[in-house]
Amino acid sequence: MATRFLEVADLHAWYGESHVLHGVNFHVDEGEVVTLLGRNGAGRTSTLRAILGLTGSRRGSVKVRGVETIAMATHRIASLGLGYCPEERGIFASLTAEENLLLPPTLAPGGMSVDAIYEMFPNLRERAASQGTRLSGGEQQMLAIARILRTGARLLLLDEISEGLAPVIVQKLAEMVVALRAEGYTIVMVEQNFRFAAPLADRFLVMEHGAVIQHFTQDELPQRMNDLHEYLGV
Repeated sequence: MATRFLEVADLHAWYGESHVLHGVNFHVDEGEVVTLLGRNGAGRTSTLRAILGLTGSRRGSVKVRGVETIAMATHRIASLGLGYCPEERGIFASLTAEENLLLPPTLAPGGMSVDAIYEMFPNLRERAASQGTRLSGGEQQMLAIARILRTGARLLLLDEISEGLAPVIVQKLAEMVVALRAEGYTIVMVEQNFRFAAPLADRFLVMEHGAVIQHFTQDELPQRMNDLHEYLGV
């Protein structure tokens, strides 16, 4: 039987007085890749942020490997093995690529070594001494993900990692997701680029108005394309 890594139940979240999530329900099994789909403003990024306690307030249940985290501080939630790669990437411009890579603390044993990360992202080895401001968009995205892998996180929350990048870089990121899944990582992706996400995910969750309204598996994808056209315009 599959082991639940993440279980979200009746999750509500607010930014100030703005109620952005309205009872989100889903789970992610260990080793799964799950993609959150939806139009802009549907609540996908807010869901990732609420899982980590980064919204103004939240209510409901978020269990990580069976541990209830709804009342925990963000750093304690992260210590359970969660890594978040936000859309804005958060690269420190004044630090070199390698200094950025080494900056986050270790969350748990078993994180990727720097050599293993450079093997996965050869561009970063070549750019190790370059300032953050001198990295291309694709290199910054690789670095933002690599930073998480070094910490020992096993559940990766990835927000729009393919956005605005050249097709050759997007292909490299797809290969990375496949490789990480093969190594047992659990991944939740928010993606606007359906062509990127479609072949990678085990399951798809469609969000609208701050709630999950549809869910289906990779095997069901061909039969659900009409629904996706309706909800996403893809």
